[in-house]
Amino acid sequence: MCITLIPMIHLHRDLTIPFQIPHLRPPNLHDPGKNGVKYRAPGQFIRVLFISPLIHDWCRVHRIKCDNNRPCLNCHNRGGQCSNDRTSEFRTLPHAFREIERLRQRNQELQKELEEERNRNRNQVVPPAGVPNSEVPTCSTDPWLPVPVVSPPIDNGLSAQYWEGVYTSTARSPSKTWYGPSSLLYFISRVNTCLSRKLQDNSEHFKQPNSASRLLDGPTSPPEKSTNKRNQELPVDLTKEYLTPTQEEYFLDLYWQSHHTSFIVLYEDDFRKHYKSLWVGSRKTRKPSALVDIVLALCMQYGMAQRRAKSNPSLRSGDIDTDDATLAGRWHYCRCQTLLACELESPTLSTLQCNILSVVWLCWASFQNMADSTLALASRTAQMLGLHLPPPKDMPQREKDLRKRIWWSIYTAETKTSMKLGRPFMLRLSHASVGLPSDDHEAAARSGSHFAPLDDHTTWLSWDLHNTKLLLAARHVYTAFYDKYMGIFNGDSIAVSTMESYADCLSKHMRAMDRWVQDVPEALKIPRKDRGTPFSTECSSLDIEQFAPLWVQRQRLLLELLYHTLCVNLYRPFIWIRSIALHSLPEISAEALRSTPFADICCRNSAAHAMAFTNIMRQVLPTTDLLTGWHEAFQWQWNCAISLVGYVLAYPYDGEKRQAAREAVNDAIDVLNMFGNSYAVAASAANVVRSLLATVDHITASDLHPANNLLPIDEEHRFSTHENQSMPMMSLRGQPHEAAGQANAGFLELDDETLVTMQDFLAGSMDMAFAVDGYNSTNILWPNSGYMG
Repeated sequence: MCITLIPMIHLHRDLTIPFQIPHLRPPNLHDPGKNGVKYRAPGQFIRVLFISPLIHDWCRVHRIKCDNNRPCLNCHNRGGQCSNDRTSEFRTLPHAFREIERLRQRNQELQKELEEERNRNRNQVVPPAGVPNSEVPTCSTDPWLPVPVVSPPIDNGLSAQYWEGVYTSTARSPSKTWYGPSSLLYFISRVNTCLSRKLQDNSEHFKQPNSASRLLDGPTSPPEKSTNKRNQELPVDLTKEYLTPTQEEYFLDLYWQSHHTSFIVLYEDDFRKHYKSLWVGSRKTRKPSALVDIVLALCMQYGMAQRRAKSNPSLRSGDIDTDDATLAGRWHYCRCQTLLACELESPTLSTLQCNILSVVWLCWASFQNMADSTLALASRTAQMLGLHLPPPKDMPQREKDLRKRIWWSIYTAETKTSMKLGRPFMLRLSHASVGLPSDDHEAAARSGSHFAPLDDHTTWLSWDLHNTKLLLAARHVYTAFYDKYMGIFNGDSIAVSTMESYADCLSKHMRAMDRWVQDVPEALKIPRKDRGTPFSTECSSLDIEQFAPLWVQRQRLLLELLYHTLCVNLYRPFIWIRSIALHSLPEISAEALRSTPFADICCRNSAAHAMAFTNIMRQVLPTTDLLTGWHEAFQWQWNCAISLVGYVLAYPYDGEKRQAAREAVNDAIDVLNMFGNSYAVAASAANVVRSLLATVDHITASDLHPANNLLPIDEEHRFSTHENQSMPMMSLRGQPHEAAGQANAGFLELDDETLVTMQDFLAGSMDMAFAVDGYNSTNILWPNSGYMG
């Protein structure tokens, strides 16, 4: 019998059948063929034996009969793993290469998607539905992972907790505006509330501050000839208030070395071309341009402050008038707003640039609520223009870069403003999908400015990138804490254990700030003498590079100063939260005072960063012009000074740490006085801090009862930056620290008469604080209100 071996035919990937085929050769059945082999008759079939190439590995090794089941019967019976329990596999080399290439491409796609998702969702909170707010927060292992937000129930009859705050009027108006728990104004109000607890009569005067208009000297109501109608035509002679072409050129040159390197929303070459085109056809007057007007307003504001710091020390009186440097350029600001009113329905990228720069001018002029409103307009305009989405693929790369930078400039400004005022964020990364702008050398070459690179990997654009990342990290910590903020309270009281849990969680989240510091390139760090560490609280001496461009040195300073300011604000709530928690106890004993180690660390860290900030300012302002007239630095110093006073009050006898903070307040007053040469409001701020500190010193010196030594400070509770950085004593003047009588700490006990006096002073100080943070009259802005200058 003739046996023919024929491979199996795959009709389907899971179906293989044997078959018989007829012999194709028509031989003579009676004649023997070659080798004596006889052939079968036509129509007869050959019996075929099939050998499956899919024989399983175990069966092949043991040389036993296998089948085509998956798994085979032998493997199924023995309970072992069958090599053919998967789908049909092809084991050819070309197929393997194709599979490897496919997997490699897929891996690259997944990595790209993951990176985009991380950039989009970093520092964002995903609100799970129906999850109740827990009393004690839970910290994730990775501090970059945010704490979930709990959305308040809507129309379901359930109670919801919201942020508390303080209502006050910062302008000459009966209406009040709200400032949230992270704001400096709320911090001052909590200090006042803590001191008024012992009084039976908590009048409304203590709970809500009065108008700031009665405290800061400045323009009162407009003259009788003035009017509040803003649609009047300006007199003809008002044109003298605008600049000549020579003056405009002088002020515009300031922009590229100041605001341009710290707030990148323009291309220098494009702006110069635009400005040049405005003079075509005329040599005396240029065509109107909202963008040019707001840039000039900013430059006048900064330039006048610089000049007055050197030539006009008389501003220390604190008197504010229309010639104050903060109001310089308001004519150009107002003309810019008039021109922008015609573009509201059809905004352009230039409209958005004007709105952003208007926010900066208003912040420097201390019109905080107007700045916040303008920022909201800029945010919505950016979304109208689609800046929150990836740029179109056919758009030139240069324009793509600009759109990204404008979007992230708005996002960072909105983040800083919302955290400063304690108000909810308007922009969310979950609503945007645009990536961070590049800072490489190619991007710098396309930027239109010709600044030299700082090193092989750092350009003048790198500051903008790391500034954005810093605010993303701070916003993560801020969101993680304040989304659980109301869980600290149990009615009007705070449990010490709950407070400690929150303080511990905050310290863990602050590691995100530490990681940001590690990523900052050396070219953006201020060198230190004696091997000091940048971005630390050790208060070491600066080694300012003498031959570095001004914009480089200013970028380094602003980055580190912003870092310390954010840390001060993030740690600061525990200064007053700790006071409420201790007063919630039935009896304040020494053991109870030792039961707040985590809250103590947060309070001391806040003070440590405020001291580090003041140390930098105390060295920079007297010896350089890098921050002379820089209003934002003044606002940060004012914030740190009040925070230090709050710490000194909360820890009246904390040994050398309290004394170091007390010395830092004196240094802060000196810094504010230096800013007072440029701004009258800074001189007034120095007077506020000086008076407040004198009152605190008086109370702690005269009303301490030595018998109540209840607050021995444990030596292991040291100053630290987040976890492991110690904070030594700070004495820039070299004076010995007077710690007489402070070897043993004590708990501050105040009699009712002293508390009444303290409350009256703090109420007034809080009003002055509002005056420092905001002008007392918005009428001063408008040219037709009768104020000239």
